Amino acid sequence: MTLPQRVAHILKHGMAALHPCVYGELGARNAMDDIVSDLEKEIGLLCPERNAKEIAEAFKARLPEIRRLVDTDIQAAYDGDPAASSRMEVVMAYPGLYAVTIHRLAHELYKLKVPILPRVMSELAHSKTGIDIHPGATIGERFFIDHGTGVVIGETCVIGNNVRLYQGVTLGGLSFDKDSSGALVKGLKRHPNIEDNVVIYANATILGGGTTVGHDSEIGGNVWLKESVPPYSRVYNSPPAPVIRSIS
Repeated sequence: MTLPQRVAHILKHGMAALHPCVYGELGARNAMDDIVSDLEKEIGLLCPERNAKEIAEAFKARLPEIRRLVDTDIQAAYDGDPAASSRMEVVMAYPGLYAVTIHRLAHELYKLKVPILPRVMSELAHSKTGIDIHPGATIGERFFIDHGTGVVIGETCVIGNNVRLYQGVTLGGLSFDKDSSGALVKGLKRHPNIEDNVVIYANATILGGGTTVGHDSEIGGNVWLKESVPPYSRVYNSPPAPVIRSIS
C-alpha cells in the first residue's frame, strides 16, 4: 500500500475508536490497539531515530480526551443546526464533523512532532469534505463547521470554545516574511486568533497572525478582515441594494 492508503487505514481505526457505534465493527478497544500498532510501524519508518512505541502509546493515552472533545463537537452541531434530527445523523452525515474529528487525531500527532502523517491525514479529510484544516491549528471545544465546503484554517490559527464557521470561511495568512536569502521564515505566527463564542458567516476572510476576533463577536458573510475587533463586535459589509423589476 502507498503511504496515503496506509494513513487512511490508520484513520479508519481512529474513527472506530472515537465513533464505535458507526465505524467500530471490531469494537473501540480493538480499534485503539490497532491504531497504536499501525502508528508504531509508520513512525518507525519515518523516524527511525525516535522511540516509535513510546510515541504511539502517548497518542493512545490522548484518545479519551480526543473522544471527549469530539463529543462536544457533535453536541455543538446538533444544538446549532435546526436541520439535525439526532446526534447520530451528525456523526454519519455531517462533513464538518468528519473533518474536525480527523483534525483532532492529526493535531495530537502534530504536537508529538510526528512528521508527514498528520499532514496526510488532513489532506485525506480535505479531499473528502472540501474542508482544509492544517493539523497545527489549535481548536477548542464545541467547534461546528456548518456545510463546510471551501473552509480553510491555517497552521497557527488558535480557535476558542463554542465557535461556529460557515462554508467558504478562510482563516489565513498575509504576506510571509523572508530571510536575507529570500527564503520563507518558518515557525512564525501567521494566522488569526478566534476567541470564544464567535460566529463567522459564509465566505468571510480573516487574515494575519496579529488579528484577533474578540469573544462573543459575529463576522458577517463576505467580510474581508485584517485587523482585530474587540469582544461583542458585529462586523459586516454595507448591504447591497438589489434592484427588483417585473419581467412582464
